[in-house]
Amino acid sequence: MRIGLLTEGGYPYVGGDTGLWCDRLVRGLGQHEFDVYALSRGGEQEDDGWVPLPPQVRRVRTAPLRAAGDEGATLGRRARRQFTEHYGELLGAVCAQREDSAAEVADRFGNALYNLADLARDTGALTGALRSDRAVTALERACRAPGAPRTAHEARVPDLLAVTDHLARALRPLSLDWYGEDALAAVDLCHATSGGAAALPGLLARHFSGVPLLVTEYGVQLRAHYLAVGPDTAAPAVRALLAAFHGRLAAEVYRRAEILTPGSSHARRWQERCGADRARIRTVHPGMDADRFAEVGEAPDRADPGTLVWVGRIGPGRDLVSLLHAFTEVRKEEPHARLRIVGVPVGAEGEAYLAQCRALAAQLFPDEAEGLHAVGDNPVSFTEVGAPEAPTLPDAYAAGAVVVLSSVVEGFPVSLAEAMFCGRATVSTDVGAVVEVIGGTGLVVPPRNPRALAEACVTLLRDPERRARLGAAARARALELFGVEQNITAFHGIYLEIMSHCPVRRVDVDEAGEPLPFAVPAEAHVPGRWTVPTLLRGSPAPVRAGAEGVR
Repeated sequence: MRIGLLTEGGYPYVGGDTGLWCDRLVRGLGQHEFDVYALSRGGEQEDDGWVPLPPQVRRVRTAPLRAAGDEGATLGRRARRQFTEHYGELLGAVCAQREDSAAEVADRFGNALYNLADLARDTGALTGALRSDRAVTALERACRAPGAPRTAHEARVPDLLAVTDHLARALRPLSLDWYGEDALAAVDLCHATSGGAAALPGLLARHFSGVPLLVTEYGVQLRAHYLAVGPDTAAPAVRALLAAFHGRLAAEVYRRAEILTPGSSHARRWQERCGADRARIRTVHPGMDADRFAEVGEAPDRADPGTLVWVGRIGPGRDLVSLLHAFTEVRKEEPHARLRIVGVPVGAEGEAYLAQCRALAAQLFPDEAEGLHAVGDNPVSFTEVGAPEAPTLPDAYAAGAVVVLSSVVEGFPVSLAEAMFCGRATVSTDVGAVVEVIGGTGLVVPPRNPRALAEACVTLLRDPERRARLGAAARARALELFGVEQNITAFHGIYLEIMSHCPVRRVDVDEAGEPLPFAVPAEAHVPGRWTVPTLLRGSPAPVRAGAEGVR
């Protein structure tokens, strides 16, 4: 089977959010071939390069989400008129009233999207048109139309320009040359590793060539957009318009995908609220490498019995401020307790938040010394993986008797699952998929409640036998549900299910254009490398693109 793997900012780039999961999936399904179509987030990510690719990756094609405004052919008069009509229809669906029929609005949005795709295919690209004055005028007209939301009516020129720029990036896949017979039209299945921009090429491949679409969301893209575009980052009109656009796009993706695979029940509920058909949803937990944590998980607990550990990416959503205030209460009950925060800040916002937390820790816990001539020591430490205190991620978890998660925002809590693989007792806040992941093998408290967090931590610090029981149960649960093998087995079955119900119907022709009815024998659809259909048409054997992938 030939899979078109669609990514955004992840695999095959180094450091991509979904890179590790995709790499495990591709390597675990060696009986299939993969064509990777990757949208990059910028030049810095492209400069970092790709991870080493296994031989089953047949080719890689990449494209940046942001492109020059003058890219593509200049539209003629007729094409400009068509663009104005179709883009205006798309924006009209974005600005539709809540009272309008959801099905009618969805059809209106979808038809306009595919009409734009057809126009882009005929003209070469729409990148320039999507950033043109014509696009801004169409957006203003949609915002001022009778029945448009009040917030859209209040949009000013800077708001219109910001929304137009964002939509041009989001609709960038319309202008890519990924949909020909030598590209996505030749795959048996498109697998988008997230919603949003990554799934849009899959929608277009389905529209142009009937290729079925599978969408996996371990973090719901629509939810991530809502969190990223908040009151501090955009004006109300910009937030409302972008939320409406991404909501319509998510609904179209969920409506057209053959199967949706959320990573948790939390993500599944988001998809169902956006109109996804429950019958087409299969929950598949992320496949995580348990082997790297085996040594810690199987070894006797040698951690300092008074140490709490927090591990993760540092940002405001992790609510380390509440954790530090909770630790003041812990110290009142357990004066020798220590807190180790092991993590990496995410972007400039994360750096600023880390500095704030360091200052708060210094204020709450002045350096302590046992005597007049001793050097003081702060009970709270901040380190990164790779430092002498935490040379590896398993070492970071091994350093604590209890692992704490204090987030106020969470999708699938990866750090919590890693702590479970390490056999550690955990205290977590009740957000995202935490309860689903922990399943009764740890303590769960309300978010933004330092007192409850402190009481749970003290409870486990004082009860080593309970810590051991919870840690053993957590490790057994993680091995049963979150391992790589379970994930690969699930997707192998889903691939076969989709192919059995909606195979791509292709007519192969010879050099004269005459049909070749037996060009693709039946065994070509059997898992394994039985035959290479392209050889039967007299074309060269498949070549892995590797570093020659189109950029």
